[in-house]
Amino acid sequence: MFEQAFAAARLPGAVGMIVDRDGVRFTSALGVTDVDSQTPVAEDTPFQIASMTKALATVAAMQQVEAGRLSLDAPIGEVLPDLKDPQVLTGFDAQGKPQLRAAARPITLRHLLTHTAGYGYFFIHPELLQYFAAVGMPVPGSLDAIRTPLLFDPGDRWEYSVAIDWAGLAVEAVTGSSLGDYMAEHVFAPLGMTGTGFHDALPEGAAKVHVRGEDGALKVQPMFLGGGEYHNAGGGLIGTAPDYARFVRAMLRGGELDGNRVLRAETVAEMARNQVAPLRAGFMGSAMPNLAQPYDTFPDQHTGWGLGFLINPEQGPDGRSPGSLAWAGIFNSYYWIDPAKGVGGVMMSQLSPFGDPGALACFGALERMAYA
Repeated sequence: MFEQAFAAARLPGAVGMIVDRDGVRFTSALGVTDVDSQTPVAEDTPFQIASMTKALATVAAMQQVEAGRLSLDAPIGEVLPDLKDPQVLTGFDAQGKPQLRAAARPITLRHLLTHTAGYGYFFIHPELLQYFAAVGMPVPGSLDAIRTPLLFDPGDRWEYSVAIDWAGLAVEAVTGSSLGDYMAEHVFAPLGMTGTGFHDALPEGAAKVHVRGEDGALKVQPMFLGGGEYHNAGGGLIGTAPDYARFVRAMLRGGELDGNRVLRAETVAEMARNQVAPLRAGFMGSAMPNLAQPYDTFPDQHTGWGLGFLINPEQGPDGRSPGSLAWAGIFNSYYWIDPAKGVGGVMMSQLSPFGDPGALACFGALERMAYA
């Protein structure tokens, strides 16, 4: 099923894995790391996991909550001065100058981890593109790229955003360590994730991002989300499918794997609880469809958001249970975690733009296999 879906999807390469609490149930590596070298994809090929970084960074943030260094509901401006007096963008004057007002309430870590802080993404929200056009485009990977006004008052809406970048900076502020060093010691090492980390350049042997030309042929498109001024908790990690599968298993096991615990079971349960009701979460528009097309995982469900994850309230069409956790990376990588059935899966690929129908069909086949 997975091989047939992969062939129909015309992806350059992909790794698919299905796991349960006790181990790996299925794994398959198909295609090539790039169409130029024709190097076969291996099970442990590194991929830019992009926004799949967010869930791992949320684990680091929740470790600080457990340790009492961070609070979910205290003003995060006490830890991050940049967030102390947030301003909301209300529009632009006749000359195009941004119009701002003070936010109605402080931003909290809970707001950041649930994408309800008020932030956005320039590739999703056209008003942020307009804001940068007025004040000057920041250098990619710089802190100025996430020093944006809010689009709404904290807590009022759900909008996918740079908020997790700020949560990662909060971890750095209270630990005195770089995010990469902290996560290497306290998240990756305990979980046995030996091939995951922040890099300043694409590692040797890593899969490369591809696009489809006008003739439909795949070609390499140099795109790299790492490096820059800070470790990007929202999307900067490079990792392997087996590594991410170990994280999925740890979440299925309530925060523990192979005798090593990274979170308390009650913390994992809180992360898996819908934090944003009655708001609906999960829909992303697009200001740059060549990078990410409009996307909604379950358009017919009133999906929620936990601390780090999309939550489906009803059974998914490919088999996942109500209350499952999921998200994705912008280069068409995806995962899900089903605590009710004790099963989950990961699919890594490197294709732009996000939301590719073939990649989604391939991931759907992987999920159907898990419940067959």
